[in-house]
Amino acid sequence: MFDFVHEKRRLVQIVLLLIILPFAFFGVDSYRHAGDTDAPATVNGAKITKQEFETAMRQQQDRMRQMMGPSYDPAAFEKPEVKHAVLDNLVAQRLLIERAKSVGLTVTDEQIAQVIAGIDAFKAEGKFDQARYVAALAGQNMVPLSFEARVKDDLVGQQMRDAYVQNGYTANTAADRVIAINEEQRVISVAHVSPAAFMAQAKVDDAAVKTYYEQNQKEFQVPEQVKVEYVKFSSSGLMAKAEVKAEEVRKYYDEHQSEFATPEQRQASHILIAVPATAPQAEQDQARAKAEQLLAQVKKNPAQFAEVAKQNSQDPGSAAHGGDLGLFGRGMMVKAFDDAVFALKPGEISGLVKSDFGFHIIKLVAVKASSATPFDVVRDTVAAKMRQQKAADGFAELADKFSNAVYEQSDTLKPAAALAGAAVEQSAWLVKGAVAGDVWNEKMLQAVFSDDVIKNHRNTAAVEVAANTLVAARLLEHKPAAVRALNEVQEMIKQKILREKALDMAVKQGTMLLGQAKQGSKTDLSWSVAQAISHAQHGELDVALVRQVFQTNGAKLPQYVGAESKLDGFIIVRVDSVKAAEKPDEVKRGRYVQQLRQMIGEEMFQAYLNDAKGQAKIKLNLPETVKQ
Repeated sequence: MFDFVHEKRRLVQIVLLLIILPFAFFGVDSYRHAGDTDAPATVNGAKITKQEFETAMRQQQDRMRQMMGPSYDPAAFEKPEVKHAVLDNLVAQRLLIERAKSVGLTVTDEQIAQVIAGIDAFKAEGKFDQARYVAALAGQNMVPLSFEARVKDDLVGQQMRDAYVQNGYTANTAADRVIAINEEQRVISVAHVSPAAFMAQAKVDDAAVKTYYEQNQKEFQVPEQVKVEYVKFSSSGLMAKAEVKAEEVRKYYDEHQSEFATPEQRQASHILIAVPATAPQAEQDQARAKAEQLLAQVKKNPAQFAEVAKQNSQDPGSAAHGGDLGLFGRGMMVKAFDDAVFALKPGEISGLVKSDFGFHIIKLVAVKASSATPFDVVRDTVAAKMRQQKAADGFAELADKFSNAVYEQSDTLKPAAALAGAAVEQSAWLVKGAVAGDVWNEKMLQAVFSDDVIKNHRNTAAVEVAANTLVAARLLEHKPAAVRALNEVQEMIKQKILREKALDMAVKQGTMLLGQAKQGSKTDLSWSVAQAISHAQHGELDVALVRQVFQTNGAKLPQYVGAESKLDGFIIVRVDSVKAAEKPDEVKRGRYVQQLRQMIGEEMFQAYLNDAKGQAKIKLNLPETVKQ
């Protein structure tokens, strides 16, 4: 139905997804405490750090990789304009949160908890799992308290966006008009004036072919090519030769018990009275007094700890669960919290613990002792790891010798191949600048097309094409860049010129026939079966021609329009009748109104952001080539 609106809406949503609040794990707040002095930008005096910028770049790359799959090109992110766009997005994010806070927008702990509980990464068997939550954050070098602060910022910014996006206004009469335009149908027939019909009339002489050849030399260039022999030396190639004895495996297991043991984990609950470390002393004293009051309460009656946490803790991620943080290992919490937990005995309640997030009261619920995995379970894994290590050690030991052999005996690869225990292989034809697989990457291609290889007939250096992988090559055959001879391409040129001439004839004939049809004269055209088209569904007709069809006067029919087509020559469309859109029911009108309102709201929001940027003091420190 409302496809052109729908398509634009999706475009807006995708753009906003990439620009506004896209931090599932990395909010703007995650960088505020970084000590980066080389800030790519400042917004109203506050820095956007280099770390923030680099993380945003990685996020954008990940999103593009997921969206584009095999078509993804990492080189695109090296372009200055892309880097500038990412930095501009960060500026918008910072301004959005700043503006939201300035007008007093806030979210409740319950809202934060609800959002976190809905994230699939934190669920086990479909339900929020505190232990998985803590572990997932630890994998991103985060702790729950800082993550929750970021989620709060994100939600506050989202409120600001929603205030615009959800409040666009569209009258029902405007929606009805859009429906009438979008769903109107026109019944048409199509005629083609094909270039094929004029091919026999088109003529081209040898002089025209030669002139085209001389004026379009780049079209017939063949790039420089080489065929090489090469040796690939890698640690993976040494794996099959690496021998590991049973007694070595057992010895490794006995001497590295920590690798096969699950470290001690502790389950704790806490009550948080939040206060920023930078808060005024009076505010901190007030928070401490409240925390001391709660501490006395739970010390007096430890059994009430969970209930007190539910009613008083200001950590939204755990308060609803009685303060329970689940199981976690040493180092997964901020240091002061971590030290306190691992100093407690099961059932014991700590004194007040101060962190950057406020005052904590911690109760140790349980201790899960470390446990070792039996040798029989990990034997094969240990053996594979030892073979891999031996291969890596062997590679490290031989890498310099391999490089030296390639360099010192530069007229042959056989000694280097013998040293590596690898075969000398032969490549297909390699084209300069055309990356072909893992071995023939840009770095390796630069080596094989160097003057030292091509002119002096020496080996390339040993080039690292991947981790623990060296490749050296030498020239077998070389084809310099050249222009194909005229006799090789003259027939191709002749056919191209003939097609161009036939196309010109078809366009001239089609233009004349269109003019005759418009004047009411009879024309010898073969019309297709009648079909109904709309703005959204128009078959093979291109958008420009469809626009012409719907711009014709529907009160005077038939009407004729036409356009040139590179493939079809000239297309003439006869408009025979107009089918007005059916009167919309309330359901259809409602869908259109909703989409129009959202579109208008998106536009209002973008205008608001542009205005915010115009009023802010923004300094960009990326290279001048990317500044606007």
